[in-house]
Amino acid sequence: MRLGVQFSAEVPANSTRSWFTHSWPQDWRVIWMVVPTAPVQNSAAQVQWTVKAERQTADHIKYFIEVQNLSGDAVTFEARYAVLN
Repeated sequence: MRLGVQFSAEVPANSTRSWFTHSWPQDWRVIWMVVPTAPVQNSAAQVQWTVKAERQTADHIKYFIEVQNLSGDAVTFEARYAVLN
């Protein structure tokens, strides 16, 4: 398994933003995770996310990652991935 961070970003309070990442080999099994990095809190969930995929070429996948900030403060996060095979 390979783990990494594809990008870091910020989502303003109570809003949703989208990003994409391209040219992932089509035979890789990729899992995406969005992990808040700031502000630190120990109460309710700060973000939720969805991932969609597009066949970019015969050999590559493009992923679309949408992150919704559930809190009243701006949240920074890391878009992390795990390649399972």
